[in-house]
Amino acid sequence: MKKQILFVHSAGPQNETQGSSGLIRYLEKELGGEVELRHPAMPDPENPVYADWERQIIEGFTDLREDAILIGHSLGGSALLKLLSEEKMEPRISALLLIASPVWGMNTDWDKEDFLLAPGFSSKLPENLDIFLFYSAHDNVVAFKHGAKYAELLPSARLKQIPGNSHLFENGLPELVEEIKRIKLK
Repeated sequence: MKKQILFVHSAGPQNETQGSSGLIRYLEKELGGEVELRHPAMPDPENPVYADWERQIIEGFTDLREDAILIGHSLGGSALLKLLSEEKMEPRISALLLIASPVWGMNTDWDKEDFLLAPGFSSKLPENLDIFLFYSAHDNVVAFKHGAKYAELLPSARLKQIPGNSHLFENGLPELVEEIKRIKLK
């Protein structure tokens, strides 16, 4: 049985050459027939509103089997963390992989209030959820310190520092593919 993946893209333009589209194409190429990769269009990605993204992500859960994998790129990761810490979602999720996701409220540059996580959010995440964090060492959009902060807030998460300065990973993220292949369905 193929692994199912729900990929929630970043904010900003999302046409064929922008946003998360290069990373999605890379995953489709590298994982091909091994997975069923869903990547729904998020509403108004250039002016994101959490309530709208939440509805779209919940719709993306439709027909997911037990042990699906969630991937959130940048704002998509923030939205997934917020949803999973505030709502009881079915089916059970096997793993959450966050790529260059900001910690909202960490400083004045990152203060999008509707994406803020509640204090103690980590205790409300699903039990036995494997969490992986992927951050470029020198990302000029979402600095590595965001990954370090999430690693502090999510002590069971595994943080992977990726060499370079990519935020969009247009040319791929082999470490992500390796981790997806390693994930065992529970």
